[in-house]
Amino acid sequence: MSNQLDLDNDSPLLGSTKNERTLMAFSFFSLSRDRLTELPIYDDGKHWIEITGTKYGVANIWDKEILIYLQSLMQERVNRGEKMSPIFQFTGNDFFRICGTKPNGSAYDRIEESLTRLKSTMIKTNLLDDDGKSGETRAFSWIDDFKIKWREKRNGEKVMQAVVVCMGLRLYNAILNNKCMLTYDSRYFQLKPLEKRLYEIARAHCGNQPGFKMGIEKLHKRVGCITELRFFKSKLVTISKRKAQLPGYAISVIDPRIQRSLDAKKPKPSGQTPVKSYLVYFYPTDKLNQLLPIEKVPTLEELGDCL
Repeated sequence: MSNQLDLDNDSPLLGSTKNERTLMAFSFFSLSRDRLTELPIYDDGKHWIEITGTKYGVANIWDKEILIYLQSLMQERVNRGEKMSPIFQFTGNDFFRICGTKPNGSAYDRIEESLTRLKSTMIKTNLLDDDGKSGETRAFSWIDDFKIKWREKRNGEKVMQAVVVCMGLRLYNAILNNKCMLTYDSRYFQLKPLEKRLYEIARAHCGNQPGFKMGIEKLHKRVGCITELRFFKSKLVTISKRKAQLPGYAISVIDPRIQRSLDAKKPKPSGQTPVKSYLVYFYPTDKLNQLLPIEKVPTLEELGDCL
């Protein structure tokens, strides 16, 4: 990329932020700032994901914001009919503007740290196939290369002028080859890690449906939460009780035995429901008037969801 800084900046990003749907539906990033060298392997019998890192740690949910930003710049190129390339040049200030981050010295340092993790994290998965059908398993990194250009001020302070990133070709080709790009609500960037993942899952699957449900164990894996299931459930319940839960979406944590108790012919359930039996309901808040009775809310499989 020695001559790429001669190119014009792709920033500012004028439109909305976007992400590829698969990267929203599944967990590829740590939800913690702790330095983790690997994440638990995701395997649902159909899809699997293995994430490993180096001494810098695996990429986390905050690092993902750079990928969201890059994909959004890429979509704007597509919309303008420009020649496509996996190389992007942008300013740190524009990235901070989109993410709502104050542009100071530590924030600029975090860009370099994030790019380092994105480059050094290795992903092995049978998702993101270039044609969506081949079922290949490949190892790749989120970005193939990056470069930061600095200018030194008179007082010796370094000022970031531009960032050049070569998006990983595996991800670049997956997005380019007819993958589904979804728009984010701008409030996403102010959410906490768990809330970000719940929002992404809701956004990836709700579509025009009045809602869907998912078993709490499956959701636990899809979110990428490494805490015990009972603590995960407790956090979900806390979020579900808030007046403002997620941008455009809400969740409910339901004891499945309630459905059975709605049938007057069946005896009222006794005892305690195992945590793993709970169901989590997602629904768009703009479709509250279309809500189905809880016993009729479909699963992703019943919706025919490809993911």
